[in-house]
Amino acid sequence: MERKNAWNGYDEKELARLGAVTEEYKRFLSEGKTERECAALAVKMAKERGYRSIEEARKEGKPLKAGDKIYGVHKKKLVVLYHIGKKPMEEGMNILGAHMDSPRLDLKQNPLYEDGEMALLDTHYYGGIKKYQWAAIPLALHGVVVKKDGEIIELSIGEQPEDPVVGISDLLIHLSAEQMQKKAAVVVEGENLNIIIGSRPLREEEEEDKEKKEKIRLAVLKLLEETYGIREEDFVSAELEAVPAGPARDFGLDRSMILSYGQDDRVCVFTSLLAQLETENPVCTSVCLLTDKEEIGSMGATGMQSRYFENMTAEVMELTGGYSELGLKRCLQHSHMLSSDVSAAFDPDYASAFEKKNAAYLGKGMVFNKYTGSRGKSGSNDACAEYVGALRRMLDDAGVCWQTAELGKVDQGGGGTIAYITANYGMDVIDSGVALLNMHCPWEISSKADVYEAYKGYTAFLREEWQDA
Repeated sequence: MERKNAWNGYDEKELARLGAVTEEYKRFLSEGKTERECAALAVKMAKERGYRSIEEARKEGKPLKAGDKIYGVHKKKLVVLYHIGKKPMEEGMNILGAHMDSPRLDLKQNPLYEDGEMALLDTHYYGGIKKYQWAAIPLALHGVVVKKDGEIIELSIGEQPEDPVVGISDLLIHLSAEQMQKKAAVVVEGENLNIIIGSRPLREEEEEDKEKKEKIRLAVLKLLEETYGIREEDFVSAELEAVPAGPARDFGLDRSMILSYGQDDRVCVFTSLLAQLETENPVCTSVCLLTDKEEIGSMGATGMQSRYFENMTAEVMELTGGYSELGLKRCLQHSHMLSSDVSAAFDPDYASAFEKKNAAYLGKGMVFNKYTGSRGKSGSNDACAEYVGALRRMLDDAGVCWQTAELGKVDQGGGGTIAYITANYGMDVIDSGVALLNMHCPWEISSKADVYEAYKGYTAFLREEWQDA
């Protein structure tokens, strides 16, 4: 079934709105390169739209009513926003879920060493990456260092034009005969993803300095302490990430696309968040759920497999005066959710990996994946036909361009999202989002039209009053 190209349907007014949304999205990408930074941006945007924290609401002690806006943050990496609807929460919520984490390089707990007249940092890659893609590109360092006394030092080095950048070296082509014979998976191995951060030794100003070894490492340590107040032992309690340096940019001579790090899955984070913040007077309580750790299985206290979302929903129901254990179960079971994550856009250079009739295409709108998983739908959520039918009606009524897709050919590979976790509550869930080129690469490509259509689709979804299938 052929879907139209979204660009063909815009008038000047809608093109102006598309431009405004995508410019704001580019700023979001450029400022939010880690899950902590995304969480902080989400909270800032929510406060500007009248949201208040669950702690404030509890302290005030007044019952929540329709129209009230509440948010919760867990460990600075997981954010949930609730806009209380007219219907009791027990009758279900409209939930947009996305994940804020992206593939990257994490510094090890004892990362700093000297070798070959250079100071380097050891890393451990996070999420699925092609390791060779991270060599010979400029990297920035983002994150926090927590000292023994509780002081928190926030770092962002490499994003401003005057900042230095760091990076991983690659072997020159003249000496690469052996390297070029290796499989792509081991052209650059995980233990060789070492970031070069310095080559200038400590000055021998005093007699005792002449006897010191590893003077380049010591010079870096001196710089870290003088500039940032960080000592070597502080790396043990730090969360520092190496990410591609530089802002989101227009891609293509026609400026129809966006090139940026971290669009998986911050494209869905931003569009879901914007739809949530702009939705007024919802019938059903609308929820924007922004999680962490999806790229490594949604484990941990800030992943979707934690109980935070369930517990937070119980807290909100308690403040509405409608909490009971059975009521919470009914609320979750009667909810409807879009598990928002990216899909793979058809790439003509790698056409053999796709099945064209069931592939997503740039510019044809937001994408729905009825099921994910790998090969025989293993590990998949599979949305029921009645829910898909209701979504078709909703999207067409709202004038949203949309398409359906699978992640490549049946036996080519596959992937998963957080959908199967929330589906365990019995709610209707389907995967939706934006198609990307270069998914999981340091620099990913999206269509501005698809970003805009996702925002429109999520807005329509939050306004919907569902009838259970």
